[in-house]
Amino acid sequence: MPENKISLVSDTIDRQDIDSLIEWLSQEPLPRLTKGDLTKKLEDNWAKKIGTKYSVYVNSGSSAILLMLAALKYMSEDKPTSYTRLKNNKVVVPNLSWATDVSTPHLLGYDVTLVDCNLDNLSVDLEELEKVFIEQDPAVFLLVSVLGFVPDMAEIVRLCSKYNVILLEDVCESMGSESNNRMLGQFGLSSCFSLFFGHHLSTIEGGFINTHNEELYNLLVSLRSHGWDRDCTASYQTKWRKEYEVDEFSSLYTFFYPGFNVRSTDLQAYLGLRQIEKLDCYKLTRNHNYKLYKKFITNNKLNLEEKNQDFISNFAYPVVVENRRDIVRRLKENNIEVRPLIAGAMHQKPFVKKYLKDQACKTFPNCELLDKQGFYIPNHPFLSEADIKFIADIVNE
Repeated sequence: MPENKISLVSDTIDRQDIDSLIEWLSQEPLPRLTKGDLTKKLEDNWAKKIGTKYSVYVNSGSSAILLMLAALKYMSEDKPTSYTRLKNNKVVVPNLSWATDVSTPHLLGYDVTLVDCNLDNLSVDLEELEKVFIEQDPAVFLLVSVLGFVPDMAEIVRLCSKYNVILLEDVCESMGSESNNRMLGQFGLSSCFSLFFGHHLSTIEGGFINTHNEELYNLLVSLRSHGWDRDCTASYQTKWRKEYEVDEFSSLYTFFYPGFNVRSTDLQAYLGLRQIEKLDCYKLTRNHNYKLYKKFITNNKLNLEEKNQDFISNFAYPVVVENRRDIVRRLKENNIEVRPLIAGAMHQKPFVKKYLKDQACKTFPNCELLDKQGFYIPNHPFLSEADIKFIADIVNE
C-alpha cells in the first residue's frame, strides 16, 4: 500500500508558480490585479494554442457555458441567414455530462433534450443523435467530450451541417485531446474549457471560450462585463455606438446588452500564462498513463474504442464492473481516491426530475449502466507507473 493517499486529481500550480507570482506581486509599482493587459495576452496565447481566432477568459468553465448559450440568443435577433443564427429554442445535450451543461440552457429558457451515450468513447450515441435531429429539428447541439475521449468529430460535424444545427463544444475535461490532428475546441461555432483545480491546467478558478466568429466574440466580451463594449473590437464599438447614438465619453457606462459579470483577474491570468506552457508535457503524461491503465486493467466492461481518435488527453480512467461496491471499497481501503463516473446520469438528478420532467421519465440504457456500475480512477501528471499498476491490480481482483 502506498504511504500517501493516491488522489484523484492533482493541482498543476506548483511551488515555482507560487514563487513567481509572489515576485510579480512584489514589484513596484504594484501590478494591476483585476482584468487588464495580462488577461488579453492570455486570451491571445490560448487562441493560438487551440487554433481559433479568438478566446475569452472568464471565471469558470460553467460561466463559459453560460456566455456561449446566452450570446446565441442575441445573434438570433437578426434574420436567420446561417448556422450562427438560432432557428428555434431547442438544445440537445448528452445525458452523460455535467450539471451546468443541462441547467444553464434550461435557465436561459431553452428547451432541453437529453441523448444517451455510447460505450465506446462515452460520447453521444450517434444514431440516437441523428434521430433527435430529424424528429425535433433543434437549433443547437452542445457536445460534451468527457474524460479526454474524442468523439467522432467528422460524423458529428457532418450531422450538424446536414440538419443545420449549431455545434458548441464543452471541452472542460478534454483539454489537449485531438481529432484528425486538430485540437478539440475548434470544430464548433464556439467551445469552452475549464481551469478549475484538478483539471488539465488551473488558474485556481477560470475558463475559456474559443471561437472563429467575430460577431460572437464581440457579444461574448460584452456579456462578460455587464453588456458594455470596452473589450469589443474597434469596428463593433463604432457600429454599436453609431446605432444608438452614443459618444465616446458616454460609452464607458453604456450597456448594449443585458450582461453578466463573469470576469476573471490579471492575477489568475499571470498563472495562466505559465500554465499554458505545461500543457504539451502534461497531456503526453496523461496519454501515457491512459495507455498503461488500458494495458493493465482487464476487469472492465468498457471497450474504449480509438478508431476515430488521434490523441487522448485523458482526464481520468473509467471502469464499469458489476461488483462496483466491492472494488470501490477496496480502493478506498488502500488509500486510493475514486468517484462516480462523471456525475452519473443527468436525467436521474433531482433538478431534472423536478424541472425537466419530460426528460427524467425517459430511459437511457447506457447512461443508466454507467450510473449503476461505473466509476473512475486517478489520472494526473504526477502518478508513477507503480501507482497505476497498484490501482489496476485492485480493480482486477
